[in-house]
Amino acid sequence: MSTEPENQNESQATEANSNQPSESSPDSSANSSEVTVENLQAQLADAEKRVLLAHADLENFRRRNRREMQDQMRYASLTLMTEVLESVDNLQRAIESYEMEPNGDGLVEGVKLVSQQIAACLENHGCKKIDAVGQPFDPNLHQAIQMQPSSEHAANHVAADLRPGFQLHERVIRPSQVFVSTGPDSTKN
Repeated sequence: MSTEPENQNESQATEANSNQPSESSPDSSANSSEVTVENLQAQLADAEKRVLLAHADLENFRRRNRREMQDQMRYASLTLMTEVLESVDNLQRAIESYEMEPNGDGLVEGVKLVSQQIAACLENHGCKKIDAVGQPFDPNLHQAIQMQPSSEHAANHVAADLRPGFQLHERVIRPSQVFVSTGPDSTKN
């Protein structure tokens, strides 16, 4: 029972001692400041090391990303080339068929097949033919070669498609070369 007050007195004495200024020598405070400076210098060196590693990682990421982009650009047409090569093989077979039997229909059939394969290949890769005949003339899609009268087509509509145009997705890669109708011939009346 008397232990509780004694413990309280001891704890109060300990607090009083901790609140009093330390009577340590000036050497011990100098040592503690040296330790603190050394600790801060070590932390600074560690932080600088981490910054350098982060910069190196970022540069490696950029190089790897640049290399991957170059590879993607270099090999972007790989699937297109594979499909075109199949058409080239069929064209070669058609030529060989014609050489074996010059009067046969093998060449015509083979060339038609190759034409269909190439058209399908282009369409698979987002390249589509521009429909021109009968459409209103659009300078964004058509290149007018000549204007001529036409009883079949209204004025300023495409009367004939001389060379088909193509779009890759929404971008025109080659405009259609067309004859544009001026309407019915008025001199025939």
